[in-house]
Amino acid sequence: MSLFEKISDDLKAAMLARQRDRLESLRAIKSALLLAKTESGAHELSEDQEMKILQRLVKQRRESAEIFKTQNRPELYENEVKEAAIIEEYLPKQMTEAELIPALKAIIQHVGATSPKDMGKVMGAASKEFAGKADGKMIAEKVKELLSTL
Repeated sequence: MSLFEKISDDLKAAMLARQRDRLESLRAIKSALLLAKTESGAHELSEDQEMKILQRLVKQRRESAEIFKTQNRPELYENEVKEAAIIEEYLPKQMTEAELIPALKAIIQHVGATSPKDMGKVMGAASKEFAGKADGKMIAEKVKELLSTL
């Protein structure tokens, strides 16, 4: 079952269960997927494309939540956090810092990085390997940290 079909099925279930928050989040996902399909002209999106779309949606929700938090709008902040959590259910499990560091050390060794100047090479390999599994910002921070200790 493709992600689009799963979202459609979950959307129907949310409608029947009258889960308003879940319904809004699922509609946002379905809308983003439909828009991407239309823009690319493809009949189906690849799994990688779908994950990037979901990650973008989660990132947008988190950024909005931070803005609402600084503007002292708790009701809007909570809504964005809930939507982000629902969208994250459809993403693969995110790697923890403890899981990421050994994997990054292996990539650094494989690429042959010896100084912070090699960050681009390491980031290229790490971004491909951890696409959808770890946040790019966290990867960059850890790579910078690890390369500065070499």
